Amino acid sequence: MQNCRISTLLQCQFQIKLVMSFVFFVFFFFFFFVCLFPGSHLYYMELGNDTEISEFLLLGFSQEPELQALIFGLFLSMYLITVFGNLLIILAVSSDAHLHTPMYFFLTNLSFVDICFTSTTIPKMLWNVQTQSKVITYEGCITQIYFFLLSAVLDIFLLTVMAYDRFVAICHPLHYMVIMNPRLCFLLVLVSWTISILNSLLQSLILLQLSFCTVVEIPDFFCDLSQIIQLACSDTFLNNMVMYLTVVLLSSGPLAGILYSYSKIVSCICRISSVQGKYKAFSICASHLSVVSLFFCTSLGVYLSSPATHSSHSSATASVMYTVVTPMLNPFIYSLRNKDIKGALKRFFMMASLKRSVILDLEKCPRLQISKSQNK
Repeated sequence: MQNCRISTLLQCQFQIKLVMSFVFFVFFFFFFFVCLFPGSHLYYMELGNDTEISEFLLLGFSQEPELQALIFGLFLSMYLITVFGNLLIILAVSSDAHLHTPMYFFLTNLSFVDICFTSTTIPKMLWNVQTQSKVITYEGCITQIYFFLLSAVLDIFLLTVMAYDRFVAICHPLHYMVIMNPRLCFLLVLVSWTISILNSLLQSLILLQLSFCTVVEIPDFFCDLSQIIQLACSDTFLNNMVMYLTVVLLSSGPLAGILYSYSKIVSCICRISSVQGKYKAFSICASHLSVVSLFFCTSLGVYLSSPATHSSHSSATASVMYTVVTPMLNPFIYSLRNKDIKGALKRFFMMASLKRSVILDLEKCPRLQISKSQNK
């Protein structure tokens, strides 16, 4: 039994490393492709005969000077909380052998994607606020769209996979480890990455073929695909068709899977006779349900209200809800409602402080100091 557990842990660690290697390969491939693809219009877009467009303008938030320090401090704080909060979850899961399970394997992937999600938009926005500039280069905008779509779609798929994991844990607890074996977990994550990458690559490639006739002012703090398409002066039928088709397939499909999983979970919980058993079953999926509700409600609210909001400030403020606030709150939701994560974090910090005290004691040891002086 112990050998089997060790083998499973080794397989999980190997699969995590393989996924991370695959991610970095994809990032490198995209940069290589954009820089060398001859039809990418990377350095300029012809406008008439002589004019060139090599940059866009991000209108973002208010440009009033007295508000810039507040905006910069607020978003820098939210960004640091998001990065360090999700990093703590990754460290807690990787350092605790008890958390090397399918649920926390998916959670570490979600935390990594949330870091990438916010890192795609917030650093550029902070730079623009600090330098009092609205400019983003054309290649920077295309790159931002690619990684934004990659992170957003991957978030959706990982939430769907986690919903299926909760469904198996509650409705089929005796067969959980057999069904959610390391190979299936790795395949689910790999398929999620592959679909997200292909979607982002497709959207970016067809976006490269558009031309723009005027100075492009984007009413947001990052390059949003739908807004870029609306501002193009060339034919956007293909772009709109692909965008709406992928939105329907990649949003409604996973959402239907999540709703189906939770309908089965609710029916299983209702069949449990004891109140304690119902509470335990509900607590297993409460954190994930909170994150799913927060992500889908904020993102759907933004896109359903975007046609009615024409102000750049209102559009940017609405976008903050699912691009910044949701990834920032995820670590709090999973840690505050999860005793395993809180216990792993306590043990992690205790081990870190213990190692530090041991190192300090060794440095103060007289014999060690004498041996160091003799070596000199």
